[in-house]
Amino acid sequence: MSVDDSQQEIRTGEQGTRVSGPTVLVTGASIAGPALAHWLRRRGAEVTVVEQAPELRPGGQAVDARGVAREVIGRMGLDAAVRAACTDTAGAHTVDADGQVLETFRADDDGGDGFIADIEILRGDLSQVLYDDTRDGVEYVFGDRIAKLAQDADGVDVVFAGGNRRRFDLVVGADGLHSALRAMVFGPHERFLRHLGHVLAFYSVPNEFGLDRWLLEHQDQESGRSALLRPFQDATRAMAMFYFASSDFDVDYRDVAAQKVLLRERMAGLGWLAPDILAHLDDTPDFYLDQVAQVVMDRWSSGRVGLLGDAAFSSSPMSGQGTGLALVGAYVLAGELAAAGWDPDAGFARYEARMRPFVEANQEIGRLNARTREVPGPDAEPLPDFAGEWFADLVGRAINGIELPDYAGVPDSAAPTGSPITSSAKP
Repeated sequence: MSVDDSQQEIRTGEQGTRVSGPTVLVTGASIAGPALAHWLRRRGAEVTVVEQAPELRPGGQAVDARGVAREVIGRMGLDAAVRAACTDTAGAHTVDADGQVLETFRADDDGGDGFIADIEILRGDLSQVLYDDTRDGVEYVFGDRIAKLAQDADGVDVVFAGGNRRRFDLVVGADGLHSALRAMVFGPHERFLRHLGHVLAFYSVPNEFGLDRWLLEHQDQESGRSALLRPFQDATRAMAMFYFASSDFDVDYRDVAAQKVLLRERMAGLGWLAPDILAHLDDTPDFYLDQVAQVVMDRWSSGRVGLLGDAAFSSSPMSGQGTGLALVGAYVLAGELAAAGWDPDAGFARYEARMRPFVEANQEIGRLNARTREVPGPDAEPLPDFAGEWFADLVGRAINGIELPDYAGVPDSAAPTGSPITSSAKP
């Protein structure tokens, strides 16, 4: 159902405040949510972003922007800000247990779209750039979440855990792999999560390893385990990462103590610098561990509720493209909704039609990369020939396999006006 002209001109927000444009609630303030808020605001919507955490989450793993995702950053006008916050990683060395270099990858390989991307930035730093870009034209509410929602033909009634009740034209979940909104509207996580047989952990450590712009990775082929160190802009710190194979995963992603026990058990005897890295496990401020998984759904929307980023189509860290999918998806979703006159049926359908082939190519990359880290058993199928043209074509589709429409005729205010919208929970 299209939003009629009178609804677009005058809306009622919290406490009866009169606002213009369709109202959109976005859950999640990491990358996908603020990126979507940027484009929705430019297309004329009034946007609220709700984040359960009390503030932006700092740190996190390094994320990349390749190909068409770099074009989106440019269209956002954020190329300079993003590059200023990049890790400035020169490349990567794979090393043996004694630290001897086995293979080298440079950041300028493949035009900046190789193993180490031209744009590489910590997740928390990119989140900060996006938040700083949008905070004056978007309402951010931290330390709250959706407790209940009910939609009808004209809108969505939302009850927040903090007690507020509000009505929005559209709601979009950009709240990650374990999306609470997805579970609330579409069903339990088990229906959509596809475990790829690996577990990933990362956390920051003091840079006592002499890292200088080069990432180091040690892989133990016999066990399928690996340890990795990557540099920060802050030369006194480094990011440590561990991968290990696990056919199942039954540790609660919120139980940090159990996760640390699991990591120590699985990394025992790995060698290289692993014992020194694990020595900092109990004093790190930003530990994370979770299964390497994808989200596979038949549809990314239901009525006036849609999903974006990992909540809709996680390709897993094995693809190296989760951030790219979020940025591109945000651009397409906002553009298609605006082009459809904010009709959710048409807008969500066009968004999905444009994005799904791009998503599927990246998910295939993720699955293939996960297979290369498996320990082959006697009955294991041989790995495909990655030197073939088919793989080069797949990589091309995963990096640049979507056309970015110009959305001619759709409103685009590159510099939204208006005073900042404040919230009692805003930092």
